[in-house]
Amino acid sequence: MQNTSDGLIDTHAHLAFEPLLSDIDGVLKRSIDAGVTGWITVGTNIEENRTSIELTEKYDNIYAAVAIHPHDAKDVTETGLAELEKLAGHKKVVALGETGLDFHYNFSEQSTQKEVFKKHLVLAAKLNLPVIIHSREAFDETMKILEQQGGGIEKIVFHCFTGSAGQAKTVLDKGFYISFTGVVTFKNANDIREAAKIVPLDRLMLETDCPYMTPEPMRKQKVNEPALMIHTAKFLAALKGVTFEELAAAATTTARKFFNIPT
Repeated sequence: MQNTSDGLIDTHAHLAFEPLLSDIDGVLKRSIDAGVTGWITVGTNIEENRTSIELTEKYDNIYAAVAIHPHDAKDVTETGLAELEKLAGHKKVVALGETGLDFHYNFSEQSTQKEVFKKHLVLAAKLNLPVIIHSREAFDETMKILEQQGGGIEKIVFHCFTGSAGQAKTVLDKGFYISFTGVVTFKNANDIREAAKIVPLDRLMLETDCPYMTPEPMRKQKVNEPALMIHTAKFLAALKGVTFEELAAAATTTARKFFNIPT
């Protein structure tokens, strides 16, 4: 496979999810053909974390992030956290995440989500790993916990950012990073577009969050995949008034530095 420096990096893909996993070679080929040549596959539970790491061992340009998603916070045990720490020590694990708060679905009690989130932050600081934040309808609470517990963490990114320009400014003022999915291309995403306008290129990353969040003009393709991230990149370049090449180069450089991915 090509080196990640030759193309874009999808910084948040769920390659361990079906139907992507069963067609992984096809998914990666289509991605490379589109110019997306590096991937960070993100686990949301222990089984997916294991599968993600297996993928990193099979493919040179796949890296992994591991965590327990806030949806599954209710199922977290000390044994599970111990295994998570062991998995996070793998040489191709480049971040802890996605972790945070989801007060939209509340599949786990909010108090439980908060406690598990804090434990993830402690582990990230211990292992000196960047953190990928999931925050849905919980922005203030997420920022409060990061203020309390995030001091020992060098790099934090808010993934699949869907907040306002004001919230983006708050995130940037803390020195954090922001990552955009295809949601920024949606017709009803004016607030997200206003937020994207203020994010400097050296703090902006690109992701698919596949198999979800298929960007325009491909939304009829129900299963998103890394190849389609090119549409998000082109949209953001036009939105920010830069060339596609400028945005792609900046986003790739930022992703490599953030996740310590070699060139």
